[in-house]
Amino acid sequence: MASTQRYLADLSAELDAMVALLGQLVNCESPSEDLSALDRCAELLAAVGAGFLGREPERVVLAGITNLVWRPRPNGPLLLGHYDTVWPMGTLTELPFSTHEGIARGPGVFDMKAGIVQMLYAARISGAHDRVGLLLTGDEETGSLTSRALVEELAGKAGAVLVGEPSAPGGAVKIARKGVARFRVAVRGRAAHAGLEPELGVNATVELAHQVLAMSSAQRADLGTTVTPTVATSGSTVNTVPETAAFDIDVRGWTRAELDRVTRHMQTLRAVLPDAELSVTGGVNRYPLEEAMSADLVAHARAAARELGLPEPEGVRSGGGSDGNLTAAIGIPTLDGMGAVGGHPHARDEFVQIATMPARTALLAATLDRLGGGA
Repeated sequence: MASTQRYLADLSAELDAMVALLGQLVNCESPSEDLSALDRCAELLAAVGAGFLGREPERVVLAGITNLVWRPRPNGPLLLGHYDTVWPMGTLTELPFSTHEGIARGPGVFDMKAGIVQMLYAARISGAHDRVGLLLTGDEETGSLTSRALVEELAGKAGAVLVGEPSAPGGAVKIARKGVARFRVAVRGRAAHAGLEPELGVNATVELAHQVLAMSSAQRADLGTTVTPTVATSGSTVNTVPETAAFDIDVRGWTRAELDRVTRHMQTLRAVLPDAELSVTGGVNRYPLEEAMSADLVAHARAAARELGLPEPEGVRSGGGSDGNLTAAIGIPTLDGMGAVGGHPHARDEFVQIATMPARTALLAATLDRLGGGA
């Protein structure tokens, strides 16, 4: 195992360069839906990453989106992240990259471009550049619809996955994440004139209301399972009994069993109004990252912190999903939230605490060493 004693000092000396690279990445806007913007950011990262890892990445283009792959050696650790953001093009004109009183701000700074910077530096300083894999995808924020198979393929060849997503408050790592399922319930009724003969219609809005209220029966508050109706639409004109309606449901659960239970529940839905028809589509988007899949890696991260003389990171459970859910679900040990320390992801005031970047990067590098990724 490589000596970790130099990591903090060396990375502290690199802090200005780390912040400069962070600014470069934030200033290269990369909204998930803008293919040309994603391509520009991918090319920037390919050039930068080649310098840090000493080898060119594979460019895996899926549905027009470039994913950057530095393959791990068999059973070596995989660093996992994404470079797309939720922010539309032009956000920089309102929220430019800035540093002030130790805080960095800008679109995507916390989720997760600072995490990318830290992963690159960790791979290089640990001496692991020719052993560790790195995967940067371009569609995580929209559900990893095109990159999912690639994530699973790379993870399946790795011994462990460390996810560079933002940390929880105070720098805590994420030892569990809820799984996510999404459904759409579409209702078909029968149109009629709302004033002349509404009794001849079958009101799709009323049926929708019955189904929305029925969603509460699928929740399990004691297990932390949420079933939340979200977007709803119905009707066409104000004087017509609505013929069609639809609503979306967001489901979150801590266990695979709970997501499967809600899925079965959705398949049993039946219309309440005579002659109304229901169509249910959707399913599990990603299964949970359960605590058993992170337990050994948390122990490694805490041991690495002790070696560095740093506080041991706390472990928390997170209701949000990430690509770490995908890697854990196929049986690969996964630890999430190894990225930047800051706050407010997806908010206009998202931020990174600059002073934490060297220690956070050192923790990641020392954890890579303990996983056999170091020189």
